[in-house]
Amino acid sequence: MRWRKLRGLSLKAIDKSNWETAIQLSVHDEQKTFIASNLYSIAEVQFLDNFYAKGIYLDDRMIGFTLFGIDSDDHNYWIYRLMIDKDFQRNGFGIQAIQLVIKEIRNLNHSNIPLIMIGYHPENLPAKLAYQKAGFIETELSPWGEQLAKYIL
Repeated sequence: MRWRKLRGLSLKAIDKSNWETAIQLSVHDEQKTFIASNLYSIAEVQFLDNFYAKGIYLDDRMIGFTLFGIDSDDHNYWIYRLMIDKDFQRNGFGIQAIQLVIKEIRNLNHSNIPLIMIGYHPENLPAKLAYQKAGFIETELSPWGEQLAKYIL
């Protein structure tokens, strides 16, 4: 099913009203090794300071999930997770969602943090292309095996 690209996306906080919807979202089977589950991410954010778990909405329907915030190790913004449900992939929503997260980070960035970082599996070509289109520049491979990329704010 193709969705009109003119529709707008928005971010809404994950809370008691929508967390169950978030954990029902899924990627294609071949993508599952590339990203932690939304359930894990919702649990993880409970123990991270300065991080936000948000649903990615198309009108009133959650179609994706993101987790981002200030990493305590390097003090840069990091997008730890960003996923679009398998039924909504290949419609340009990933790039729009990345742009929304960048905009949200810009609004939160009162400390003038210079970078947004992202890490993704080197074989995840759709993620690589989406982040490149959104303006991320690849840097190096991390010690844990992910390709790192930066966005200069």
